[in-house]
Amino acid sequence: MLSVGRLKVLCEVVRRGSFSGAAEALSYTQSAVSQSIARLEAETGATLIVRDRGGVRPTAAGASLIEHAEAIFARIEAAETHLAAVLGIRAGRLRMASFPSAGATLMPQAIARFRERHPDVALALAEGEPEEIAPRLRAGEFDFALLFEFPAASERHGARLRTQLLLEDPMLVALPAEHALAGKRALTLADLREDDWVQTSASSPCARHVVRSCLAAGFEPSVTFESDDYETVQGLVAAGVGVALIPRLALTHVHPGIVVRSLAPKPPSRRVVAATVTAAAVAPAAATMIEILADVARRYTEQPTKSAA
Repeated sequence: MLSVGRLKVLCEVVRRGSFSGAAEALSYTQSAVSQSIARLEAETGATLIVRDRGGVRPTAAGASLIEHAEAIFARIEAAETHLAAVLGIRAGRLRMASFPSAGATLMPQAIARFRERHPDVALALAEGEPEEIAPRLRAGEFDFALLFEFPAASERHGARLRTQLLLEDPMLVALPAEHALAGKRALTLADLREDDWVQTSASSPCARHVVRSCLAAGFEPSVTFESDDYETVQGLVAAGVGVALIPRLALTHVHPGIVVRSLAPKPPSRRVVAATVTAAAVAPAAATMIEILADVARRYTEQPTKSAA
């Protein structure tokens, strides 16, 4: 009989692209990972992965086994979820994931409320970008995840996931405090066509959406610096090297050297959603946490937008 534990190791090796990456993710030694793969190949009588210059990739047999393994993990997860539903929210665990700006704003308040009501439930929170989290959610690693998505279909993560909208997160323009337009309360993207821009890395969903929005306004942004850390983006804007569009959730702390302004007539925005796996029943603990998050998100949207003058 195939070992579920070894199947998990196989999936992690392929997901991470290396034995060392899988070992780090699983808190195993690299030797233990190698031994697990060797035993699994001996059990199946097939070569499951191959190494090349690009890293580790599955053979046809390995890819087939991984597909079946993910289905097995989903069934195990469904069984655990069903048992949790029978027992109710009395104990057990709740595994959550979030992208960083929601993890710093929405999740802490929700976790504090949940722990006050259900202190015997063990909570775990992982952090990452939606394109990293969504596949792990589908593989059964989390009970739910906070994701964001943009209007373009290619940016959505909905395959095999059910989503609940928590809030629309507008993107606001950050200007150096000494910028000629800093005194205006509302700007259009066209006002910034001659400016240099700071944005997240070009391959990120946020950067692609910024470019799409600027193109819709009639110009292509001249990007001079990139950073996936919004604190760094704010610092670069404050230094006067460019302007930026930053989601409101990432503006909890506004750099004193910038001003934040809204865009008219309607700012670009992203949808923040709570996602669960379509094929699995939602555990009571996850459903309760999502309800709490919906209330936290509602209260957040009622707060005035932060700005620095």
